[in-house]
Amino acid sequence: MPLENTSELLTPRLSPGPSAAGFSTGRNSKTQTQGVLIINADDWGRNQETTDRISECALRGTVSSVSAMVFMEDSERAAAVARDRKIDAGLHLNLTTAFSAAGYPASLRKRQQELAKYLRGRRLAQVLFHPGLARSFEYVVSAQLDEYCRLYGALPSRIDGHHHMHLCANVVLANLLPAGTIVRRNFSFERGEKSLYNRLYRRIVDHRLARRHRLTDFFFSLPPLEPPARLQKIFSLARQSAVEVETHPVNPEEYRFLTEGEIFRWTGDCSIATCYAVRSDENAAS
Repeated sequence: MPLENTSELLTPRLSPGPSAAGFSTGRNSKTQTQGVLIINADDWGRNQETTDRISECALRGTVSSVSAMVFMEDSERAAAVARDRKIDAGLHLNLTTAFSAAGYPASLRKRQQELAKYLRGRRLAQVLFHPGLARSFEYVVSAQLDEYCRLYGALPSRIDGHHHMHLCANVVLANLLPAGTIVRRNFSFERGEKSLYNRLYRRIVDHRLARRHRLTDFFFSLPPLEPPARLQKIFSLARQSAVEVETHPVNPEEYRFLTEGEIFRWTGDCSIATCYAVRSDENAAS
């Protein structure tokens, strides 16, 4: 089945996608290419094992970029590694998993726990705006932006979310993510894979994001690794479009796939990007 691009309220396109000339990276440099395949590893800095496994993948050229968690037990070391090895790191906004670093404010812990309880305890919490928690969302997001800036020396040019909660209504509707940043879109999917309501909701969210932020054309998770035709279809999209593939190398199956050369069998002549790159968007609001 054809894959659906949900970034616009338009009829879905078939592969290949639109021309991807004029890409810009999270570092605001330019690259001349017709498409880009980004393998992004989440949870950088969550703990030492996670950081080390991702770092090994980056050294092997199978990970383009990472999404960094702050206020976690390995956040400080991970930031130093990223700076030293010039690993492209965005912010992995965390609203759902308890911070594990020492020495951060008790007020931040309390408010983040409040948000985690709400977001993980109610089935529709992500899609409903909670006015009573608006200040807590603003505080927790702002604190993580500031901490990222302290660790990495600048505000993040790219943001996504742990458990994808950067897409929750309280973050999106309140415009808590800085305008002009690269933001991870909703998952792309095959037509008929999701309900009509689900597809419509994803389209609306991506459409709103695209007004203020830069997005890839498609977004997928690396697993499931079977059947092989799934990955072949995903990687083929990157010949003409900006495609992000999310991975968690701390998972043994994904780690083996990324470190034992299997991924290069499926990417073929589509090279894995050396950093995160998306289309320049002159229409993003400031």
